[in-house]
Amino acid sequence: MAVLSCSFTLSPRVLNPYSSFECRPDPDFSTAPIGDKPRLASSRRVTASLSSLIFCFPPNFVRQLSIKARRNSSNIGVAQIVAASWSNGPAPDSPFLAAAASAQAAAAAVNATATNDGAAVEGCIDNGSVQIGGSDNSTTTFLSSDGSITVHAGERLGRGIVTDAITTPVVNTATYFFKNTQELIDFKEKRRQSFKYGRYGNPTTVVAEEKISALEGAESTLIMASGMCASIVMLMTLVPAGGHMVSTTDCYRKTRMFIENFLPKMGISVTVIDPADVDGLEAALNKNKVSLFFSESPTNPFLRCVDIERVSKLCHSKGALVCIDGTFATPLNQKALALGADLVLHSATKFIGGHNDVLAGCISGPEKLITEIRTLHHILGGTLNPNAAYLIIRGMKTLHLRVQQQNSTALRMAQVLEAHPRVRRVYYPGLPSHPEHEIAKQQMTGFGGVVSFEVDGDLMTTIKFVDALKIPYIATSFGGCESMVDQPAIMSYWDLSQAERRKYGIEDNLVRFSFGVEDFEDLKADVLQALETI
Repeated sequence: MAVLSCSFTLSPRVLNPYSSFECRPDPDFSTAPIGDKPRLASSRRVTASLSSLIFCFPPNFVRQLSIKARRNSSNIGVAQIVAASWSNGPAPDSPFLAAAASAQAAAAAVNATATNDGAAVEGCIDNGSVQIGGSDNSTTTFLSSDGSITVHAGERLGRGIVTDAITTPVVNTATYFFKNTQELIDFKEKRRQSFKYGRYGNPTTVVAEEKISALEGAESTLIMASGMCASIVMLMTLVPAGGHMVSTTDCYRKTRMFIENFLPKMGISVTVIDPADVDGLEAALNKNKVSLFFSESPTNPFLRCVDIERVSKLCHSKGALVCIDGTFATPLNQKALALGADLVLHSATKFIGGHNDVLAGCISGPEKLITEIRTLHHILGGTLNPNAAYLIIRGMKTLHLRVQQQNSTALRMAQVLEAHPRVRRVYYPGLPSHPEHEIAKQQMTGFGGVVSFEVDGDLMTTIKFVDALKIPYIATSFGGCESMVDQPAIMSYWDLSQAERRKYGIEDNLVRFSFGVEDFEDLKADVLQALETI
């Protein structure tokens, strides 16, 4: 379309030292085919009286800009649309008339294309006011690596937002509208796909969910405001009031607190077993009507591993579901669903987001189970902000690169630490000394970026070591680009006495080290110099 710039002659009544005001011509897009690179129009100057013309636009300029803004899911053209709306059209003798006629014909073609082909664009359904598309993981079957999937799944291979932008737009809206009541009824009766309210879905969030589904090999994924939110909603959905579940001794403390302190209020009882105690699991299944087995693998902070395939077969034989929290493993190092688990859960705050700048949690699995969890999620809330969803999408594009580096650094550092005289014990599934090393080798392709170890000393000696480190931050998280270190006895269990901490295996000299993407030699030198201080 052409937005022709003008030369205005000021009225003699206007006191101005300049006789005219000249604007440079804007690009002429009126005759360029869609998708072609626009070429600048030749310079044209038009003199008009301010009393008869301020700005002139083709008659359908507003409509063309509106179409472009909608198709690009962008607010960029809003100011132009508003400005165009102020114009009442060109003066009768205006030279814009010819351009306007040409632009009107071009706009008609654009409208026809948008109307007839909108539903075919990138496999999406064009409902006029909103553009969405269903998940189709079959589009990623030609990609042979998880690294390629993390870059393209949910976007280039089936993004529901119609746009030619490489990056997924952030759709900041709390609610969505219907053009008329019939559209609403069609939506309610499932004849029309759309969004309704921000708590129930968002186009940006859908992209993040589809990317994770493709990586996990899942039918569906639900992403929420945090990993704990995902855990709690999953537990409340799948374990009925008065029911029974099985969990493991080593786990994130807040998860344990919910299981121990809040589930009993709903009449739910829990059997807690060692992660490797398959006999204990079988006894619990025989004694109780177990609805769910839920465990991290590897666990926090001792990185114990559950034999997912064996546990899944045993639980399924008794009618129990299996959910694995794979946060420490990442979807790259371990495919819990492929090993037999019904659901896999992640704190996406950690490795998936990977930049320590966003909180999120996700749960993936069969459409039927995820739909049940999603229903309760819609009631409880805990919705992920679309800006946070964008950060998850962006973070996942480098997930394979980060995890490769973190896997390598952690394994090499675990070996260095295990051989050091000032380290008593190292907990890392990649080491032959780890109790579930053989299981980890069978079900993991990498052992993760976190290493836990006990230094040779007491609480104060361990504090001295931690404070002597120069690279890692003393912080309570893991999986980001920056290395982080903490003493669980202080960071997570300081409100308990030393005796109470020991009940959970938390000694005062325990250190959890999350290795980032810094150079291995730099990290090695830093850890060794800190150990020398004790």
